[in-house]
Amino acid sequence: MPFALVTVVTTRWIFGDAFCRVSAMFFWLFVIEGVAILLIISIDRFLIIVQKQDKLSPYRAKVLIAISWALSLCFSFPLAVGQPRLQVPSRAPQCVFGHSAEPGYRAYVILITLVVFIVPFMIMLYTFMGILNTVRHNAIRIHSHPDSICLSQASKLGLMSLQRPFQMNIDMSFKTRAFTTILILFSVFTVCWAPFTTYSLVSTFSRGFYHRASFFEISTWLLWLCYLKSALNPLIYYWRIKKFRDACLDLMPKYFKFLPQLPGHTRRRIRPSAIYVCGEHRSVV
Repeated sequence: MPFALVTVVTTRWIFGDAFCRVSAMFFWLFVIEGVAILLIISIDRFLIIVQKQDKLSPYRAKVLIAISWALSLCFSFPLAVGQPRLQVPSRAPQCVFGHSAEPGYRAYVILITLVVFIVPFMIMLYTFMGILNTVRHNAIRIHSHPDSICLSQASKLGLMSLQRPFQMNIDMSFKTRAFTTILILFSVFTVCWAPFTTYSLVSTFSRGFYHRASFFEISTWLLWLCYLKSALNPLIYYWRIKKFRDACLDLMPKYFKFLPQLPGHTRRRIRPSAIYVCGEHRSVV
């Protein structure tokens, strides 16, 4: 980002051809990795809420993160060695894709577009529709047959001797909050990356579009929009996810000694697959 800012001020790239390739590699490496993490979280929410499968243990999470970094490097590393060869930006504030008639260049641009935006967008959209449908179906089912569902759950707990049936309360806060967090991240991802992706595709295939007088100014704003997405992600995590917030606060005293020591991590008391709360005293079913 600082090098792009210098280019915006000077209106030309002054860091050389080699650093142009390296900066492009790191740009797409971090972009693909960020999208991959968001995709993993979305699929995990889908498995928990729709498939009732809570399989993402800490070990598996670490394995998936390592795989995502490896794949991101595989997709972005060819840029560092000049395959395809990027132009030193004369019309853009950073080493990004420009117009080219080479079939290999265009194929790589299409591949990156699919990996970064189109495929993740379609998969995440499918997961969100599935989650919304499941939550809606469960809510309607509980509102329609609260007593029968509650008695069925009470019988499993050996509570059929109670004189009065339990009152069913819906406690979906755990799931809906996690789903809302991912939905916010997905919305930010779509708003920030859809314009840049479209702009890159059109500029690669259209010479006239790439050589427009306003290309530098528009591409600058779209590039800042992409950086905004990366800057907003950790803020959204901190705002919406208590465990992430606690982890950040636990780490801060190591570097800022003036802060008071905070208690360690608390153990997870419920499983994400638990939706409903049944009973007068909110006994978890």
